[in-house]
Amino acid sequence: MSELQQQLPAGSTAALTDRYSAVMMNAFGTPKAVFVRGEGCHLWDADGKRYLDLLSGLAVNGLGHAHPLVLSAITSQLSTLGHVSNFFATPAQVALAERLAGFTGTDAKVFFTNSGTEANEAALKLTRLTGRTRIIAAEGSFHGRTMGALAITHNPKYREPFEPLPGDVTFVPYGDVEALAAELDQTVAAVVLEPIQGENGIVVPPTGYLDQVRDLAHSHGALLWLDEVQTGMGRAGDWLAHRPGGQGWAADLITVAKGLGNGFPVGACISTGAALDLVQPGQHGTTFGGNPVAAIAGLAVIATIERDDLLTQARARGDQLADGVRALNHPLIEQVRGSGLLRGIVLTVPIAALVADLALSEGFVINAPRPNVLRLAPPLIITATQLESFLSALPLWLQQIGATQENS
Repeated sequence: MSELQQQLPAGSTAALTDRYSAVMMNAFGTPKAVFVRGEGCHLWDADGKRYLDLLSGLAVNGLGHAHPLVLSAITSQLSTLGHVSNFFATPAQVALAERLAGFTGTDAKVFFTNSGTEANEAALKLTRLTGRTRIIAAEGSFHGRTMGALAITHNPKYREPFEPLPGDVTFVPYGDVEALAAELDQTVAAVVLEPIQGENGIVVPPTGYLDQVRDLAHSHGALLWLDEVQTGMGRAGDWLAHRPGGQGWAADLITVAKGLGNGFPVGACISTGAALDLVQPGQHGTTFGGNPVAAIAGLAVIATIERDDLLTQARARGDQLADGVRALNHPLIEQVRGSGLLRGIVLTVPIAALVADLALSEGFVINAPRPNVLRLAPPLIITATQLESFLSALPLWLQQIGATQENS
């Protein structure tokens, strides 16, 4: 433990929560826990209680906590060169851009950011460089909280306090090709979609939908922009969640973040096809984006996923989780949605928040993005035994909450 870590505020969860509330803006409400340490798939709170992390910091910590290769890479890079600004290049920056471009299977170029919302902000600016201004987005979508990203996010609760937002955005039902076709014309700059909607409750589109959207968008001279911030980097079982026909990438803009840095802030906007050379010097910028420490973190994540075959692991453990939930045959469970280790357990009644709170009290971290949906996005390194502990506990939580609801 470093000297500075020794000087951090200590005390119980209750005491630290009080101190948090006194100095932090009330953007997130009262924290549900105060975590002080993480290792692998586990977290420990200020009272010494251990938790199984099945949320990965909202699909961020794909390699779990305190991963030795990521830690070593960041420490080594920071001790060598930490920041030089984007007036200059660094080897780590170039190498990570090459790896990300390679995932598309076609010619691609990369703009680095610090987060997913910034990656989407960059993509939105690139769409304006087409000479068109109109964007078609999906109902139920979530793309971030900055003003541009918020403009293409559907949830009125997020949008309305900050209106007027950047305009010329049309929302259509997710998965409905006919509704999209009815709105597409020569004024549309881009269609933006998540391959799987995360905040909307892990909603998967119909088979072939994204391929049809690509063809429709391109037939009208519009870009296809896929937000892979939550689904990319192995989360859904592949580097990127949608590859038409198993071939190269057909989106013109792809945004990634979350799992790319395993907790170190890094994101990217990747351009291909008609968007490949849209941006020119002076049209966009970032101070910290793509700095060598962020870039080396991304490279360490990619190297570990490859070395440990975590794409296969994500698919296998994701299937185990989905099959295990279905096998419970519980009357309060309607279905399981998602791919890889991004899964939504859809309940028949709106008790998801109560179940998530009960799970936390018993040492499991999950969340409820919708009143009737539990979201699980565990580290890609999760073991079969660890998942079985969740599958054993879930019916007991449902029984307890269900009984409480019946008696209230």
